Amino acid sequence: MSKLSSFSALQPGVKLAEQVADALEAEIKARRLEADEKLPSEATLVQQFAVSRTVIREAISRLKSRKVVYARQGAGVFVAAQSIEPLDFSGSSPAASREAVLQIVEVRRALEAEVAELAAQRRTPDDMQAIDEALTAIAVAVAQGQDGAEEDVRFHRAVARASHNPYMIRTLEYLSRLLQDATRVTRANEARRADFAKAVNREHLQIVEAIREAQPAAARKAATQHMKNAAHRIEQADPAFWAEDGARLASPLLRDTL
Repeated sequence: MSKLSSFSALQPGVKLAEQVADALEAEIKARRLEADEKLPSEATLVQQFAVSRTVIREAISRLKSRKVVYARQGAGVFVAAQSIEPLDFSGSSPAASREAVLQIVEVRRALEAEVAELAAQRRTPDDMQAIDEALTAIAVAVAQGQDGAEEDVRFHRAVARASHNPYMIRTLEYLSRLLQDATRVTRANEARRADFAKAVNREHLQIVEAIREAQPAAARKAATQHMKNAAHRIEQADPAFWAEDGARLASPLLRDTL
Protein backbone atom coordinates (compact mmCIF):
# COMPACT_ATOMS: atom_id res chain seq x y z
CA MET A 1 0.00 0.00 0.00
CA SER A 2 1.35 3.42 -0.98
CA LYS A 3 2.42 5.82 1.78
CA LEU A 4 1.88 8.85 -0.44
CA SER A 5 -0.72 11.51 0.31
CA SER A 6 -3.85 11.99 -1.74
CA PHE A 7 -2.98 14.44 -4.46
CA SER A 8 -5.01 17.38 -5.75
CA ALA A 9 -6.06 17.32 -9.38
CA LEU A 10 -3.30 18.41 -11.72
CA GLN A 11 -3.64 21.88 -13.14
CA PRO A 12 -4.22 22.56 -16.84
CA GLY A 13 -1.69 24.72 -18.64
CA VAL A 14 1.27 23.40 -16.65
CA LYS A 15 3.29 20.47 -17.92
CA LEU A 16 1.97 17.34 -16.25
CA ALA A 17 5.37 15.73 -15.73
CA GLU A 18 6.62 18.82 -13.88
CA GLN A 19 3.57 18.80 -11.60
CA VAL A 20 4.00 15.11 -10.82
CA ALA A 21 7.74 15.58 -10.16
CA ASP A 22 7.04 18.53 -7.84
CA ALA A 23 4.36 16.58 -5.95
CA LEU A 24 6.63 13.58 -5.42
CA GLU A 25 9.51 15.79 -4.34
CA ALA A 26 7.22 17.45 -1.78
CA GLU A 27 6.35 14.02 -0.38
CA ILE A 28 10.03 13.18 -0.05
CA LYS A 29 10.88 16.48 1.65
CA ALA A 30 7.97 15.89 4.05
CA ARG A 31 9.62 12.51 4.82
CA ARG A 32 6.60 10.48 3.87
CA LEU A 33 9.16 8.65 1.78
CA GLU A 34 12.52 8.02 3.47
CA ALA A 35 16.03 7.77 2.04
CA ASP A 36 16.64 4.46 0.22
CA GLU A 37 12.91 3.68 0.24
CA LYS A 38 11.55 2.40 -3.06
CA LEU A 39 9.09 4.60 -4.91
CA PRO A 40 5.62 3.17 -5.59
CA SER A 41 5.40 1.22 -8.83
CA GLU A 42 4.82 2.98 -12.11
CA ALA A 43 1.34 1.47 -12.29
CA THR A 44 0.51 2.80 -8.82
CA LEU A 45 1.69 6.29 -9.71
CA VAL A 46 -0.30 6.23 -12.94
CA GLN A 47 -3.41 5.42 -10.93
CA GLN A 48 -2.75 7.98 -8.19
CA PHE A 49 -2.04 10.85 -10.55
CA ALA A 50 -4.44 9.76 -13.30
CA VAL A 51 -1.83 10.33 -15.99
CA SER A 52 -0.09 8.19 -18.59
CA ARG A 53 3.01 6.06 -18.04
CA THR A 54 4.90 8.46 -20.29
CA VAL A 55 4.16 11.33 -17.89
CA ILE A 56 5.29 9.28 -14.89
CA ARG A 57 8.51 8.26 -16.62
CA GLU A 58 9.30 11.87 -17.53
CA ALA A 59 8.56 12.97 -13.95
CA ILE A 60 10.92 10.31 -12.57
CA SER A 61 13.57 11.39 -15.06
CA ARG A 62 13.26 14.95 -13.76
CA LEU A 63 13.66 13.75 -10.17
CA LYS A 64 16.77 11.79 -11.15
CA SER A 65 18.29 14.90 -12.73
CA ARG A 66 17.56 16.80 -9.50
CA LYS A 67 19.23 13.93 -7.58
CA VAL A 68 16.06 13.46 -5.54
CA VAL A 69 15.84 9.79 -6.55
CA TYR A 70 18.21 7.22 -8.03
CA ALA A 71 17.77 3.94 -9.90
CA ARG A 72 19.07 0.52 -8.94
CA GLN A 73 19.39 -1.73 -11.94
CA GLY A 74 16.71 -4.40 -11.85
CA ALA A 75 15.32 -3.18 -8.51
CA GLY A 76 13.51 0.09 -9.24
CA VAL A 77 13.74 3.74 -8.27
CA PHE A 78 14.65 4.79 -4.72
CA VAL A 79 14.66 7.98 -2.67
CA ALA A 80 18.04 9.70 -2.37
CA ALA A 81 19.13 11.11 0.98
CA GLN A 82 18.35 14.77 1.52
CA SER A 83 21.43 16.89 1.99
CA ILE A 84 22.80 20.09 3.43
CA GLU A 85 25.27 22.61 2.14
CA PRO A 86 28.90 21.87 2.94
CA LEU A 87 30.93 23.52 5.67
CA ASP A 88 33.52 26.23 5.15
CA PHE A 89 37.01 25.21 6.20
CA SER A 90 38.41 28.56 4.99
CA GLY A 91 40.69 27.69 2.16
CA SER A 92 41.14 25.61 -0.95
CA SER A 93 44.74 24.46 -0.64
CA PRO A 94 45.69 20.76 -0.55
CA ALA A 95 46.41 21.13 3.17
CA ALA A 96 42.94 22.58 3.80
CA SER A 97 41.36 19.84 1.69
CA ARG A 98 43.20 17.14 3.60
CA GLU A 99 42.20 18.65 6.96
CA ALA A 100 38.53 18.88 5.93
CA VAL A 101 38.41 15.22 4.93
CA LEU A 102 40.14 14.12 8.14
CA GLN A 103 37.64 16.09 10.22
CA ILE A 104 34.70 14.48 8.45
CA VAL A 105 36.26 11.05 9.04
CA GLU A 106 36.40 11.92 12.76
CA VAL A 107 32.66 12.59 12.67
CA ARG A 108 32.06 9.36 10.82
CA ARG A 109 34.11 7.38 13.34
CA ALA A 110 31.72 8.26 16.16
CA LEU A 111 28.58 7.65 14.13
CA GLU A 112 29.67 4.51 12.27
CA ALA A 113 30.79 2.79 15.48
CA GLU A 114 27.43 3.40 17.12
CA VAL A 115 25.28 2.28 14.18
CA ALA A 116 27.38 -0.84 13.66
CA GLU A 117 26.94 -1.85 17.29
CA LEU A 118 23.19 -1.25 17.14
CA ALA A 119 22.93 -3.07 13.81
CA ALA A 120 24.58 -6.14 15.35
CA GLN A 121 21.93 -6.10 18.07
CA ARG A 122 18.87 -5.40 15.92
CA ARG A 123 19.47 -6.48 12.32
CA THR A 124 16.81 -8.55 10.62
CA PRO A 125 17.22 -11.00 7.71
CA ASP A 126 16.02 -8.24 5.36
CA ASP A 127 18.63 -5.88 6.80
CA MET A 128 21.39 -8.43 6.22
CA GLN A 129 20.23 -8.93 2.65
CA ALA A 130 20.38 -5.17 2.03
CA ILE A 131 23.85 -4.95 3.59
CA ASP A 132 25.13 -7.89 1.55
CA GLU A 133 23.69 -6.43 -1.66
CA ALA A 134 25.30 -3.07 -0.93
CA LEU A 135 28.66 -4.74 -0.31
CA THR A 136 28.36 -6.64 -3.59
CA ALA A 137 27.52 -3.41 -5.40
CA ILE A 138 30.84 -1.92 -4.27
CA ALA A 139 32.73 -4.90 -5.71
CA VAL A 140 30.82 -4.66 -9.00
CA ALA A 141 31.55 -0.93 -9.31
CA VAL A 142 35.25 -1.47 -8.64
CA ALA A 143 35.39 -4.34 -11.15
CA GLN A 144 33.92 -1.96 -13.73
CA GLY A 145 36.73 0.53 -13.13
CA GLN A 146 34.78 2.91 -10.89
CA ASP A 147 35.86 4.09 -7.44
CA GLY A 148 32.68 2.77 -5.77
CA ALA A 149 32.08 5.96 -3.78
CA GLU A 150 28.30 6.04 -4.21
CA GLU A 151 28.06 2.33 -3.49
CA ASP A 152 30.23 2.77 -0.40
CA VAL A 153 27.86 5.44 0.93
CA ARG A 154 24.89 3.15 0.32
CA PHE A 155 26.64 0.32 2.15
CA HIS A 156 27.13 2.42 5.27
CA ARG A 157 23.55 3.68 4.95
CA ALA A 158 22.31 0.06 4.86
CA VAL A 159 24.20 -0.61 8.09
CA ALA A 160 22.64 2.51 9.62
CA ARG A 161 19.14 1.42 8.65
CA ALA A 162 19.80 -1.91 10.39
CA SER A 163 20.21 0.02 13.65
CA HIS A 164 16.44 0.70 13.58
CA ASN A 165 17.02 4.01 15.32
CA PRO A 166 15.17 6.63 13.23
CA TYR A 167 17.02 9.52 14.86
CA MET A 168 20.41 8.01 14.08
CA ILE A 169 19.30 7.35 10.51
CA ARG A 170 18.04 10.91 10.07
CA THR A 171 21.23 12.33 11.54
CA LEU A 172 23.21 10.49 8.90
CA GLU A 173 20.77 11.64 6.21
CA TYR A 174 21.21 15.23 7.40
CA LEU A 175 24.97 14.87 7.05
CA SER A 176 24.76 12.91 3.81
CA ARG A 177 26.20 15.61 1.56
CA LEU A 178 29.30 15.96 3.73
CA LEU A 179 29.71 12.21 4.08
CA GLN A 180 29.33 11.63 0.34
CA ASP A 181 31.84 14.33 -0.57
CA ALA A 182 34.38 13.03 1.93
CA THR A 183 33.83 9.44 0.77
CA ARG A 184 34.57 10.45 -2.83
CA VAL A 185 37.97 11.67 -1.66
CA THR A 186 38.80 8.61 0.44
CA ARG A 187 37.67 6.19 -2.28
CA ALA A 188 39.65 8.03 -4.97
CA ASN A 189 42.76 7.83 -2.81
CA GLU A 190 42.19 4.16 -2.03
CA ALA A 191 41.66 3.33 -5.71
CA ARG A 192 45.23 4.48 -6.46
CA ARG A 193 46.78 1.66 -4.42
CA ALA A 194 45.90 -2.02 -4.51
CA ASP A 195 46.85 -2.49 -0.85
CA PHE A 196 44.46 0.31 0.17
CA ALA A 197 41.62 -1.17 -1.88
CA LYS A 198 42.13 -4.64 -0.42
CA ALA A 199 42.24 -3.24 3.10
CA VAL A 200 38.95 -1.38 2.65
CA ASN A 201 37.27 -4.53 1.36
CA ARG A 202 38.62 -6.55 4.28
CA GLU A 203 37.43 -3.93 6.79
CA HIS A 204 33.94 -3.89 5.29
CA LEU A 205 33.77 -7.67 5.51
CA GLN A 206 34.78 -7.56 9.18
CA ILE A 207 31.96 -5.13 9.93
CA VAL A 208 29.43 -7.22 8.04
CA GLU A 209 30.43 -10.50 9.67
CA ALA A 210 30.26 -9.00 13.16
CA ILE A 211 26.76 -7.72 12.41
CA ARG A 212 25.74 -11.05 10.91
CA GLU A 213 27.03 -12.95 13.93
CA ALA A 214 25.25 -10.55 16.33
CA GLN A 215 28.49 -9.42 17.99
CA PRO A 216 27.91 -5.75 18.96
CA ALA A 217 31.33 -5.17 20.53
CA ALA A 218 33.12 -6.64 17.54
CA ALA A 219 30.97 -4.60 15.16
CA ARG A 220 31.79 -1.38 17.02
CA LYS A 221 35.49 -2.22 17.07
CA ALA A 222 35.52 -3.08 13.35
CA ALA A 223 33.69 0.12 12.37
CA THR A 224 35.93 2.26 14.58
CA GLN A 225 39.07 0.69 13.14
CA HIS A 226 37.72 1.13 9.60
CA MET A 227 37.41 4.89 10.15
CA LYS A 228 40.82 5.12 11.85
CA ASN A 229 42.35 3.30 8.91
CA ALA A 230 40.51 5.60 6.46
CA ALA A 231 42.13 8.58 8.19
CA HIS A 232 45.53 6.89 8.10
CA ARG A 233 45.16 6.23 4.37
CA ILE A 234 44.35 9.90 3.79
CA GLU A 235 47.43 10.88 5.80
CA GLN A 236 49.49 8.56 3.60
CA ALA A 237 48.15 9.99 0.32
CA ASP A 238 51.00 11.23 -1.85
CA PRO A 239 51.23 14.90 -2.84
CA ALA A 240 50.35 14.04 -6.43
CA PHE A 241 46.95 12.82 -5.30
CA TRP A 242 46.12 16.17 -3.69
CA ALA A 243 47.53 18.09 -6.66
CA GLU A 244 45.33 16.05 -9.04
CA ASP A 245 42.11 14.48 -7.74
CA GLY A 246 42.19 15.15 -4.00
CA ALA A 247 41.79 18.93 -3.87
CA ARG A 248 39.23 18.89 -6.69
CA LEU A 249 37.05 16.24 -5.03
CA ALA A 250 37.33 17.91 -1.63
CA SER A 251 36.39 21.35 -2.99
CA PRO A 252 32.65 21.01 -2.10
CA LEU A 253 33.69 20.63 1.55
CA LEU A 254 35.51 23.93 1.36
CA ARG A 255 33.06 25.92 -0.69
CA ASP A 256 30.27 27.34 1.40
CA THR A 257 29.40 28.17 4.98
CA LEU A 258 26.71 26.05 6.62
